[in-house]
Amino acid sequence: MPITLPAEVPGSLDYPELPVGAIVAGAAARWGDRVAYLHHDRQLTFAEVYRAACRFANALRAHDIGPGDTVAIHAPNCLAYPVAYYGILLAGATFTPANPLLPPADLAAQLADSGAVAAVSFGRAAQALAAVREHTQVRLVVVTGGEPGPGQLEFEEFSAGQPETRPDVRIDVRTRLAHLAYTGGTTGRSKGVELPHRNVVVNSLQYGCWGSGSVPAPDADGNLTLDQVGGEAEWPARLGTGVGINLTPWFHAMGTIGGLNVPMLSGGTIALQDGFDPVRYLADGERLRITQIGGAPALFAALLACPDFRTRDLSSVRALSSGAAPMPHEMIRALARRFPDAVINEGYGLTEVTMGATSGPGFRSGVRKQGTVGVPVFDTEVKIVPAEGGEDPLPTGEQGEVCIRGPQVMIGYHNRPEETAAVLVDGWLHTGDIGVLDKEGYLSIVDRKKDMLLYKGYNVYPRELEELLMSQPGVRSAAVVGRRRTDVGELPVAFVVRGDDAVTEESLMAAVNENVLPYKRLRELYFVDEIPVSAAGKVLKRELRKQLD
Repeated sequence: MPITLPAEVPGSLDYPELPVGAIVAGAAARWGDRVAYLHHDRQLTFAEVYRAACRFANALRAHDIGPGDTVAIHAPNCLAYPVAYYGILLAGATFTPANPLLPPADLAAQLADSGAVAAVSFGRAAQALAAVREHTQVRLVVVTGGEPGPGQLEFEEFSAGQPETRPDVRIDVRTRLAHLAYTGGTTGRSKGVELPHRNVVVNSLQYGCWGSGSVPAPDADGNLTLDQVGGEAEWPARLGTGVGINLTPWFHAMGTIGGLNVPMLSGGTIALQDGFDPVRYLADGERLRITQIGGAPALFAALLACPDFRTRDLSSVRALSSGAAPMPHEMIRALARRFPDAVINEGYGLTEVTMGATSGPGFRSGVRKQGTVGVPVFDTEVKIVPAEGGEDPLPTGEQGEVCIRGPQVMIGYHNRPEETAAVLVDGWLHTGDIGVLDKEGYLSIVDRKKDMLLYKGYNVYPRELEELLMSQPGVRSAAVVGRRRTDVGELPVAFVVRGDDAVTEESLMAAVNENVLPYKRLRELYFVDEIPVSAAGKVLKRELRKQLD
């Protein structure tokens, strides 16, 4: 491991051979009546989540759904989501998350590809599901947050009267899929990523232990909890005391692992909100005395732009974490000025590694290098290879494709053996991201391999130009894509959201182009009202490219 952890915390973890259901069972046994989730005037304790998940699991089993079956959750974050998620896994079935805003054709394609036989849907999204159901294998639909339609069952009624004990289901944690998660589709059609129970437990433990200074602590009943061996001076946030507002969709890898399983392990209380309103978020943050703020850079950009961010009492915040997309350097500096005593961390991962592979040190004395996504977490290796192909690592400091090896790496893509073989080589996952490792093992992400532009044979990385744009006064957000030209390849084109109408195209173009080599210069710049992002906060560059057609 590139960094030295405090002496109490081992450099490698012992991962128990337990299914994901052991996480929610352990939380119920340890945290009991502590509130796990808040939504409006409703709440669920850890014990209530487990009992409800067991009822849901037994209801699925009563409908002959179990090992070998796939169940989709087609819903936004709501109190029913963790109940259904853990219920599916306790039943031995496979969970596949579906964005409730998916266009009908994409929803039908994902459900058909996954082979889902049942789905949990929400409100109006259930109507979209009903419209495409005939093109799928879905035979059971359970609806929450609204009246069920014809052929659908209401969520609470579905599991009413079922036993509140976990079904007796044998699960091989290394082969039985817990998640069939689909890639974000920011560069093309989504692919199903096969993740067994062991992957989900491992990655949840890697991040749960990394952030709290803990080690896995299974009990005699097959429940999984954590033992916080790290001292309070280094890890001031103690298990069973954290409070956060989660806006990261649970249908995204960062949401499922970081927003569901890690808080379940650490005993953190999670408040939910319907959509994102910065004013409401900050008001609730002050009222609830939140201890952490986490999400994609788009969340932090909106908070920084909100006047209430400077006036609300957020002194309870001890940690800020960002993922899903690179955080601009100026944003990190602004957050550090607002929270001088908090640990501000960026991590890096992708669906193909369950959620994550790197993070800045979670302990106070650890060195967090601005502009990096930290170092590999427990039992994870990172190497940089030539972007053009090859397996031999490049020397320290040279840019190339990021490759990852560790127990959280996927089995492969669902029903796509050729694409699996193209990215998995001798246990190493080729991520498609361009990065660089420094001499101390800190990783910096330069750009997506697929986002890299080729201008007259030169590599142009959009992120470098985006960072320069974001550093200019009056720029709220920016993205750079390529305009194809047969004579030169691709020309860098910028889309900018400005916070000051005095900012001009000419001034921004000059400010950037004076600081880059000639082949990297911006050729066009357009002001827009917003940069399109996915539900997980990733910039949808394909949508921007369409505007250039």
